[in-house]
Amino acid sequence: MSLTNNQNVLKWVDEMVSLCKPENVVWIDGSKEQLDALRKEAIETGEMIELNQEKLPGCLYHRTNPNDVARVEDRTFICTRKKEDAGPTNNWCDPQEMYAKLSKLYDGVMKGRTMYVIPYSMGPIGSPLAKVGVEVTDSIYVVLNMQIMTRMGADAFKNLGDVSNDFVRGLHSKADVNPEERYIVQFPEDNTIWSINSAYGGNVLLGKKCFALRIASFQGKNEGWMAEHMLILGVKKPDGEIKYITAAFPSACGKTNLAMLIPPEGYKKDGYEVFTVGDDIAWMKPGEDGRLYAINPENGFFGVAPGTNEKSNPNALHCTMKDTIFTNVAINNDDMTVWWEKLDKNPPVNATEWKGAVVNGVEYTAEGNTLAHPNSRFTAPAVNCPCISSEFNNPAGVPISAIIFGGRRASTTPLVYQSFDWTHGTYMGSAVSSETTAAATGAVGVLRHDPMAMKPFIGYNVGDYWNHWLEMGEKLGDKAPKIFNVNWFKQDENGNFIWPGFGDNMRVLDWIIKRCEGTVDADETAIGYLPKKGDINVEGIEDEVTPEIMDKLLDVDKELWTKEIAEMRRYYDDDIKAKGGNVPQALYDELDKIEARLNK
Repeated sequence: MSLTNNQNVLKWVDEMVSLCKPENVVWIDGSKEQLDALRKEAIETGEMIELNQEKLPGCLYHRTNPNDVARVEDRTFICTRKKEDAGPTNNWCDPQEMYAKLSKLYDGVMKGRTMYVIPYSMGPIGSPLAKVGVEVTDSIYVVLNMQIMTRMGADAFKNLGDVSNDFVRGLHSKADVNPEERYIVQFPEDNTIWSINSAYGGNVLLGKKCFALRIASFQGKNEGWMAEHMLILGVKKPDGEIKYITAAFPSACGKTNLAMLIPPEGYKKDGYEVFTVGDDIAWMKPGEDGRLYAINPENGFFGVAPGTNEKSNPNALHCTMKDTIFTNVAINNDDMTVWWEKLDKNPPVNATEWKGAVVNGVEYTAEGNTLAHPNSRFTAPAVNCPCISSEFNNPAGVPISAIIFGGRRASTTPLVYQSFDWTHGTYMGSAVSSETTAAATGAVGVLRHDPMAMKPFIGYNVGDYWNHWLEMGEKLGDKAPKIFNVNWFKQDENGNFIWPGFGDNMRVLDWIIKRCEGTVDADETAIGYLPKKGDINVEGIEDEVTPEIMDKLLDVDKELWTKEIAEMRRYYDDDIKAKGGNVPQALYDELDKIEARLNK
């Protein structure tokens, strides 16, 4: 039985059924009875493992194939009719060619299997910013994760109605998880995503990066809104007013920690609180009052488990205590609970490591092995978050006062600075980069450009994407959010971080909010507005952040910045323009202006 009278949906589902030839077709209505039956079935077949229901109520465990543990950028494609529309940051293929190639792989792929039809809403049901998707899949793991990550079920069709064709069509089959035939393909012009031969979250939960960023960024360009790889948080001040901020960081730069920040004691005492609206993706659109409003299109958190603990991010850890799906972490066989690196210092003796071998966890880790995969995950409902915002389901979204960009830089970039205006802020976003750490690749300190932290997720030409940012700035005018850049990772000569980070990042947010309100002045420098001496509150960390350290944190080194500008020219010319990206002239003009100010 179908859950809609929408002929566009029914026709498309029929086409997918005749292509994949499943034995059964089940429409997912989102009811407790249906989901409980699917959980039971997944446990019986061994697709999922039931964890300790007293200690971790509602929690399940899943293990993926060792060849299938992360997003695969080299197998991810943007298929537009013209190659230049995909641009230099994407793998491109002609849509007709790709459809023909993949159709052979999908032909009969679900024989003997059940096809699940999942209607879902990205964003609160009824929100003018929300969008509808339908994913068909042969994986119960996908159904149960989509239930956590999206507003899934019959209600999702409310936004679509009976005649609209504005839904994203997602086809997924785990097939036989063959990495040689693995494809994650977006067809932005057709509102379509096809994923095959993977069963790992980021490649198969098609509402996430595939729809909410790659397809949505393309929709946003055409419809006048923005889909960004950004957290959304609210800072409640002592007077009760809440200011909302979005922030974009490349991976391993503390995004989730900032989204769920716990203010330092002094701030808590004064009445400051931080609320999480989203930890990963923001959809932003001008509201009726001309300001920019943001929603989190997701309904859960798909977080990296290793490194999450009571000290680094207690709020994230508490999210995982019930109704959570753990993927590729370790199991403590004594009590059927989970463990991962840095959860605590006590790996379980009687452990099952992430690939399924039973080992002595203490000896195994002492030999340099990891019990959990470094990219192991938890999928947890947002409602579990102790600091979830009361505005989380507000269909209108929250008004954004500030946008923050950040990367991992050992020297050049100061702790915080503000752009002169929106165009300069767009330049700052285009210049987001991180130095590689030992964990990422062989070479340490290599600069990796990741514009707006969106490099793997822009669904069209990066130059047109920057241009869309510039157009949004014109549309918003003086109501545009202020734009800032932060760097929590500045180091001393011995390679030690000189800013404490984590909860103390509240001190930087405090300055940012005061700048948005116009209650503190700033020093005008060649690169932007910097905090005046004494304007970053260091009460309680004076021993750690001395005046000398603060000078280092806020230093603008002319020589380093001259190199930075030269590198950005090279990046625009060689990595973008020479490869078919159309860099807006306004961004070159910003480079000229910064250079002129440095030389003055």
